[in-house]
Amino acid sequence: MRRLFPYNSLEDMEAAFHMGNYVIDRKTGEKSFEPMSMYVRLGMHLLYYGSEQEKALEWNRTKQLLKEQSEKMGREYDAPNSVDHIKPFIESFGLQATLSQLKEPDPSKYKTFNEFFGRELRPDARPIAEPDNDKVVSSLADCRLTTFPTIDLAAKYWIKGFHFTLERLLGDADLAKLFDGGSIAISRLAPQDYHRWHSPIDGTVESIKEIPGSYYTVNPQAINEPGTVNVFCENKRSVMVMKRAATGSPVAIIAVGAMLVGSIKYNDGVEVGASVRRGQTLGAFYYGGSTVIAVFPKGEVTFDEDLVRNSIEQNCETLVSVGWRIGASL
Repeated sequence: MRRLFPYNSLEDMEAAFHMGNYVIDRKTGEKSFEPMSMYVRLGMHLLYYGSEQEKALEWNRTKQLLKEQSEKMGREYDAPNSVDHIKPFIESFGLQATLSQLKEPDPSKYKTFNEFFGRELRPDARPIAEPDNDKVVSSLADCRLTTFPTIDLAAKYWIKGFHFTLERLLGDADLAKLFDGGSIAISRLAPQDYHRWHSPIDGTVESIKEIPGSYYTVNPQAINEPGTVNVFCENKRSVMVMKRAATGSPVAIIAVGAMLVGSIKYNDGVEVGASVRRGQTLGAFYYGGSTVIAVFPKGEVTFDEDLVRNSIEQNCETLVSVGWRIGASL
């Protein structure tokens, strides 16, 4: 029987065939299979797994279709009648218990679905780890996190699409040189997550660059597939560079759009020259899954051991919340 079905569970088989993924809850240490509709799993598997699919993803028509659908969904979820989707969305993802954490906890008060999707938290809902310790780096989002001490390790264990380079990710060769040999934290936000991202450090915004691109999914099924498109370097994204107050070093924060993400928006006042505090909200994504990436220069941060172990040894994302410590300067 073991020869016929060499897996411990259906989830193990689905993970092996790129039809889903495991995550580790940092609070409990428990490893679980990320719930996802079977139809969605099969659709992603058919689109991203295999040589013919890789060719199809490069077709201009495929890119245009993803763009059109993402922008269409963005418009629909900005319409007043989109409020009809809020209650089913809450029930589908079991979000009832999280409503008390919101600045506006009453779902009926939101004017559109996208307004609910980009919902704000109460200021006290996500305490910042060691707020007076400027050496600490905190989580940018409620997310599924992977951290790697070097970019090369990230490319070896996680980002397996072709042509991934810092220069392509950042859209700037000179900027990429500042992060040569540096480290990277990848924060993936699933549709049910709180969809705002926050600063991991105290610092000053030095630049913001918008890079147009495609709308591929940011699910690990696409990111981990060798030889396929490199999602992070192909997708629409916004690159913010900050000067860290504690060290004067640059830190790059890349907000990456994804399939069905209508827009990436910065908060009012988050602009070039602005000073921001660790834990301060930087911006929001509207409908869909998305990712925020933080890149640090070599030696700038040492990520917490459990996060690196999960990322490299377990090849697995870790569930974390905004403001949790993820590493620190030496």
